[in-house]
Amino acid sequence: MQLHDVWFVLIAVLWTGYFFLEGFDFGIGVHTKLLARDRQEKRVLINTIGPVWDGNEVWLISAAGATFAAFPDWYATLFSGFYLPLLLILVCLIVRGVAFEYRHKRTEERWQRNWENAIFWTSLLPAVLWGVVFGNIVHGVKIDAHKEYVGSVLDLLNPYAILGGLVTLTLFTFHGAVFASLKTTGDIRERARRLAAVLGALTLVPTVGFLGWTQADKGDAISLTAVIVVVAALVAALGANRLGREGWAFAFSGLAVVATVAMLFLTLFPNVMPSTLNESWSLTVGSASSSPYTLKIITWCAGFATPLVMLYQGWTYWVFRKRIGTQHIADAH
Repeated sequence: MQLHDVWFVLIAVLWTGYFFLEGFDFGIGVHTKLLARDRQEKRVLINTIGPVWDGNEVWLISAAGATFAAFPDWYATLFSGFYLPLLLILVCLIVRGVAFEYRHKRTEERWQRNWENAIFWTSLLPAVLWGVVFGNIVHGVKIDAHKEYVGSVLDLLNPYAILGGLVTLTLFTFHGAVFASLKTTGDIRERARRLAAVLGALTLVPTVGFLGWTQADKGDAISLTAVIVVVAALVAALGANRLGREGWAFAFSGLAVVATVAMLFLTLFPNVMPSTLNESWSLTVGSASSSPYTLKIITWCAGFATPLVMLYQGWTYWVFRKRIGTQHIADAH
């Protein structure tokens, strides 16, 4: 295994960590409307991710930075060709962060309601768009001999990618409901468990369809194993949720997210962006990577910084591990 192969694996790990963490993060944002019944319950849900949401996004920054450093051609083609959907995701993440901070700055109902609506929409849209983006990366796009994307925005809205967006939306929403049941107490906890049971069943249908399509198109025995893990994890999460074992339910829903992302990267390798115009024009881990010297330098940097970041983030989750409920909210603001 060469260094560019190692960095492909590392970038896959970074995206997997991002979707595992930001997945329930987005799901909680969606549940401010699906699950919460009043202002206090919305605040309870927001507080479950309040100490960690910004740390979760570090994984996205790291994944994008690692792609830029290790695979500059991949970064250039991806961020120029997918400019509009990625820009929309970026705007959503900015507005979402502002909404978390600004919602409680004033007590007027209209002010808080507007920021709550912003949290909902800026959680839902990225949950869909990330599936569309990765669906296109795996399926392939129109890349010419100059490593440039020559398609249009409408080309990105193909049936496979749209199904991928539906998968990430339902999977993240289910993951968020399980996280809500794990982190809350009282009536909202029980309703989160009931909602998770419904969402988990709904998630199975598009997920099996999408992964089955991917497996039939590009899969092998290893990727098939990942598909089986995804389905088994979703079923196990539903079973644990039914038994009230919320910790296990969250672990299994997280495993479903991890195995889904792993399956996509397994079917993608050794490509990083396949070309639908000519297979020889596809970007691969070899053709899109930086020089060996650059890869050596960033490998040393990553080896030093990554454990520190993971230890710090793990400590943050440990400190804020307790459940919260409406009894911990002084008022509805």
